[in-house]
Amino acid sequence: MREKLTVIKVGGKIVEEEATLNRLLDDFATIEGHKVLVHGGGRSATKIAAQLGIESKMVNGRRITDSETLKVVTMVYGGLVNKNVVAGLQARGVNALGLTGADMNVMRSVKRPVKEVDYGFVGDVEKVDASLLSDLIYKGVVPVMAPLTHDGKGHMLNTNADTIAGETAKALAALFDVTLVFCFEKKGVLRDENDDDSVIPLITPAEFKQYVADGIIQGGMIPKLENSFAAIDAGVSEVIITLASAISGEEGTRIKK
Repeated sequence: MREKLTVIKVGGKIVEEEATLNRLLDDFATIEGHKVLVHGGGRSATKIAAQLGIESKMVNGRRITDSETLKVVTMVYGGLVNKNVVAGLQARGVNALGLTGADMNVMRSVKRPVKEVDYGFVGDVEKVDASLLSDLIYKGVVPVMAPLTHDGKGHMLNTNADTIAGETAKALAALFDVTLVFCFEKKGVLRDENDDDSVIPLITPAEFKQYVADGIIQGGMIPKLENSFAAIDAGVSEVIITLASAISGEEGTRIKK
C-alpha cells in the first residue's frame, strides 16, 4: 500500500499577507504525513515591479514576462515569498526546503511558443524529477515550490503555480497515494457565484460537461477543473478545491472520476 502525500497549492494573496500567511502555516503544519506546498506571489511581484518602475502587463489574467519582469518574479517568487514561507514553516517544526524548478533540475520547461499572444519568458512544464522529490520527501523534507522553472539552457521561466502543483502531483502519483488541494478565496466550486454557500460537493467528468453547457461553471474555473481532471487521469487519487482556511481538505469540492 502506497504512502499518502498531500500537495497543497495556495494563491499569492494568502502567502503575501501576514495574518493569512500565519494561519496557512499553522494549518499546513498540522497536516499529517508527507506533503508539498506550492505557492504563488503575483501581487508582491506587481507591487515591487511598480516600485522599480517596471510596468506589469497582463492578458486574460496572465502575466506577460519580459526580461525585466523575469528578474522581478525570480527575486520575488524564488526569494522573498518562498523564503518567508520556508522560515515560517521551520518556526513550526516543519523541515521545509524552498525550491524553484532549476534547483536540482527538479522541473524543466520549454518557453511557451508565440501564438495569439507572446507571453515572453513563460514556461510550459516538460519534465518533473519525481525520483528526486520522493527522495527528499522520504527523508522528511517538505518541498516548498515557487512558480519558477528553467529550460536547461540557463534561463529561468515564469510558470503558473496551478500548473506547478498539477505537474508535481501527477509525477508523484506514480510513487504515492496523492491528494491535490487547490486553495483559493471561495469555499469550493459554486452552483451560484453570488451564493458563497452553494458549493458543489462532488464533480465527475460528465457533470462537469453539463455544468459548463448550462453556464453554471464558467470563466477561470473551467481551466482549473480541466487541470483537476487531467491530474485524476494521470493517477492522482483526489483533487479538492476549497478555501485557504480549509487546507486539510475536509470541505470544498471534490473532483473524482
